[in-house]
Amino acid sequence: MNRPLLHSMHRCMAVWALVLLAGFAHAAPPDAAYAEAVQALPEASFREKAALVAALVTQGHPNARPLLAAMLDNRLYADDRGVFIADADTTADAEPVWRDALTLNPADVSLGSRDRIRTNNSLRAALKVGLAQFDLADPDAKVRIAAVRELSGDLDDDVLALLRAQQATDDAAAVRREIDIALAVYQLKDDDPALRLAAIEVLDGEQRNLVYNRVKPLTDPAHEPDAAVRAAASRVVAGIDGWREIYGALETLFFGLSLGSVLVLAAIGLAISFGVMGVINMAHGELIMLGAYTTYVMQLLLPNHIGLALVLAVPAAFLVSGLVGVAIERGIIRFLYGRPLETLLATFGLSLILQQVVRSIFSPLNRSVTSPDWMQGLWQINDLFSVTYNRLAIILFMLVVFALLLLVMNRTSLGLKVRAVSQNRAMAKAMGVRTARVDALTFGLGSGIAGIAGVALSQLTNVGPNLGQAYIVDSFMVVVFGGVGNLWGTLISGLSLGVLNKLLEPAAGAVMAKILVLIGLILFIQRRPKGLFPQKGRAAEGH
Repeated sequence: MNRPLLHSMHRCMAVWALVLLAGFAHAAPPDAAYAEAVQALPEASFREKAALVAALVTQGHPNARPLLAAMLDNRLYADDRGVFIADADTTADAEPVWRDALTLNPADVSLGSRDRIRTNNSLRAALKVGLAQFDLADPDAKVRIAAVRELSGDLDDDVLALLRAQQATDDAAAVRREIDIALAVYQLKDDDPALRLAAIEVLDGEQRNLVYNRVKPLTDPAHEPDAAVRAAASRVVAGIDGWREIYGALETLFFGLSLGSVLVLAAIGLAISFGVMGVINMAHGELIMLGAYTTYVMQLLLPNHIGLALVLAVPAAFLVSGLVGVAIERGIIRFLYGRPLETLLATFGLSLILQQVVRSIFSPLNRSVTSPDWMQGLWQINDLFSVTYNRLAIILFMLVVFALLLLVMNRTSLGLKVRAVSQNRAMAKAMGVRTARVDALTFGLGSGIAGIAGVALSQLTNVGPNLGQAYIVDSFMVVVFGGVGNLWGTLISGLSLGVLNKLLEPAAGAVMAKILVLIGLILFIQRRPKGLFPQKGRAAEGH
């Protein structure tokens, strides 16, 4: 007989012997049976690997789950010394951390000396089922629910038996409900209309995509002959469509609030300086840009601690932009009080200078700032609604900054003096307030907050010399709409304009939405020149 054929037959018989032995608890000690099955994986065919996966699941060895997960992720390797798991992505440049597949202990091996244990579609399906079986035995109900959901998309007789057995023994009502849904989805394919109708009744009220995709075809007379089933299916589909509209509106609101939060952060510093000093600072956008570049520099200094770099960037950006703001006020603006045109031209020229300085230091190319792990990804609330962590963080960050600014303005000596000067500069000066010093500190405070806005913007877009130019007009819009110098007005107007932009974008497009908002703002200002919340005081009233 042909030797290769004979060798193949022997190997196949050995593999299936291991599979048969796995079904008997007394056949071999658990660790020995596990080791034999693992060591058989590299030379096994795809069909034999599927059988070995089933055997590993049956054994229930504690190390089997990480091994199967690694195999599913293409992180399982082998050579003549054994089988090994790569803890990291082996496609990256860095060498992964290796672990022995039998013991899960660290192993000193080289990627180049290993051959990947390959999988195909049917084997990956078997691996998913095997992992779900492990998870069904987990003490955490959330893990078991996730396992049922993993299995519900592709059910066969074996999986059905597994789920029914789990349903009979599981003590968590949420898990049993999840199994009810999985079984009902499978039952939608039954030939008996009564069973299909019963399945639809079970699924009524569910909002997940799997239910929608499986029930939707039953609304078509060409696919579903029974009128009662079609009516029930139409009711379920209509309910899900209604929830989709609600969640779509909530998603629009969320994106509007996140955009509005950026506008508030960009404008709130301008609201302070403009409200107190009446200065039109066209370099305000460049102060935002400096804050963004400060974040970039902090990540260069702490490349292995991205989260810490972002946290430290907040006070650093406040100091950098704040000190630049004080220098601008002391060096330029103080000589131009009462001359708005000259102030506008001077700050516009300064904005161009700051842009060129940044280009000379960092080059004209945009720089990317990495977000920490806790700001990446989605918070999946349900199948129909999710929010991004970075935008949620921006909203929360804006609220924290706003609260701290309110605390400064209402609970500190500086805040009292700022409010006094903004309401009546002459009276404040007569009472002994050093208005020139207050002007410098106020401008520095507003500039520092602009720097903090730059930190937030660095998490949403690339950092470049022209970053601030995109927000200078929007910042003035927010300040004018809310009422000059009114913090609450800035908050409400910023969030309102952000939401309004997002509401108009689907119908009008991003550019036209901004134009429509600007036109609406112009018309509003004609009726209320002082904005939503006009500043109070003798100076504001012109007395």
